[in-house]
Amino acid sequence: MMTMQNRTQTPFRIERALVSALMDEDSPRPNRRTGAGHPGAEKGPTPRAVVNCGWGRLLFANTFPDVGELIAAMRQEGPGRRDIALYLEDPHVALAQAPTELFLDPSHTYRLRLAGFRPGGETRGFSIERLRGRQDVDAVNRIYGARGMVTMDPEFCWSERDSRVLTHLIATDPVSGAVIGSVTGVDHARAFKDPQNGSSLWCLAVDPQAAYPGIGEALVRALAEHFKERGRSFMDLSVLHDNANAIALYEKLGFRRVPVFALKTKNPINEKLFAGPAVEASLNPYAMIIINEARRRGIGVEVVDAESNLFRLSFGGRSILCRESLSELTSAVALFRCDDKAVTRRTLLRAGLSVPDQMTADGMDDNAAFLERHGSVVVKPARGEQGQGITVDVRDAETLAWAVGKAKKICETVLLEQFVQGQDVRILVIDYRVVAAAVRRPAEIVGTGERTISQLIEAQSRRRAAATGGESRIPMDEETERCVRDAGFTMDSVLPEGQTLAVRKTANLHTGGTLHDITDRLHHRVVEAAVEAARALDIPVVGLDLLIPDLMGSDYAIIEANERPGLANHEPQPTAERFLDLLFPYSAVDPRA
Repeated sequence: MMTMQNRTQTPFRIERALVSALMDEDSPRPNRRTGAGHPGAEKGPTPRAVVNCGWGRLLFANTFPDVGELIAAMRQEGPGRRDIALYLEDPHVALAQAPTELFLDPSHTYRLRLAGFRPGGETRGFSIERLRGRQDVDAVNRIYGARGMVTMDPEFCWSERDSRVLTHLIATDPVSGAVIGSVTGVDHARAFKDPQNGSSLWCLAVDPQAAYPGIGEALVRALAEHFKERGRSFMDLSVLHDNANAIALYEKLGFRRVPVFALKTKNPINEKLFAGPAVEASLNPYAMIIINEARRRGIGVEVVDAESNLFRLSFGGRSILCRESLSELTSAVALFRCDDKAVTRRTLLRAGLSVPDQMTADGMDDNAAFLERHGSVVVKPARGEQGQGITVDVRDAETLAWAVGKAKKICETVLLEQFVQGQDVRILVIDYRVVAAAVRRPAEIVGTGERTISQLIEAQSRRRAAATGGESRIPMDEETERCVRDAGFTMDSVLPEGQTLAVRKTANLHTGGTLHDITDRLHHRVVEAAVEAARALDIPVVGLDLLIPDLMGSDYAIIEANERPGLANHEPQPTAERFLDLLFPYSAVDPRA
């Protein structure tokens, strides 16, 4: 079960084959208490069947003798876990008995009949396999965190790696060995002697940074083939009713909707599913991550101007106007210091922090002299955001002149900056504490041996947009063409299978870049420098862009400061939580020491 992007609810197409819901069409309807109706089920299903999945429990409601016992079992949900009661026959009765504790999950159940399922082709560029080691569980949890899913208990997951009930499959990058996707399967026959001889798919998740196409489809196919080989009759899954991309994938693979219901508890994890319509869904992800956390805490939300992502938060007599992470707590002077990149550099330089050499682009001779002195430069508008007008690693006079002209389209004042080698790192500082840090990597594609570079860029851009709510796309512009050309290709070239190609020099999220969390790996001196920079700028919330040669080392160069940093895409760090702690300290669920 995976939550992706919103869609309009699809019609409930009940075919003749689906009316039977939990039964095979060619067998009599089984007795849920005796288990009659399937070979090998003479002893009947296991009563009160519960399967621990590591992130919570699956309660098979059709094995409980009455609703009261099911409700009692649901009340045993552990903290930070998400229990699901599936195959609920009388949802109205359960809700009537515990209306303040339980809710009906707004998800559809889809079923794949395995008898007619045909295996797909070979995967290209990645592998599907079982868990290889404990580190894989941590990698899967990182993907879950990036997808807003409940993480697994690592010890439980690893101890159950050879379970006959649970099956964990992962997609791996054969070059780096990194885990880029995961899916879990539950064998109903082995879990509770299911008279229907079924199975189910859970927690399909793909790394939003993955460059390979078709990872989710390959994982679903692999799990279906696994259960088919075991002789199972079907594989079920549950998917949110508005999850457009996932539903399209499942229907493409032959899944059909069945009238099956699931029950969940009203806990903070599930709140967005039962708290009513979201506030102004047209706001971007950077505003919504704050609004959703505010609603969870009981903070009032008033959308002032959806088009500009402007909203007001109110709590305990205090009211603060915000535009995403820019609030009334940030002064106009602090905003000015960050808005003008030349002022930012001078402010940080006076504070004794490391910054690259810089000059204002002037005459051709002075520009050429600066380029000759440093060998490679960055050209950027003095004012601007989201990577607009920036050209990185300029090495010749012709490209320099072109880059200056491009930057002037964004801002009349253009800066030339010493190109510093290093990893591009974004550090988020809130209330003068480092809350998150991530390596930002430029957009890249992986060759299939069949598609052109242009086609690969378009496909990767669609995936990045889907993973970020439309905020991240790879522009098909002169800068992308320059990067491709510098690598020895054209946009119509067919990139060899497995070859990786960076198609942008800048790692900005809005131009297709990806973020990879390194919060716990920063050198203490870099952490201290980030806090000192925030204090020098006198700004309570700031995103600092640094170049760091060695992520474990103390060397750094601060190149920019963003007064309105995006709080999304920094999972698993609690960015929105710390932002609201700053705005409304007494609303904190877990106050800091």
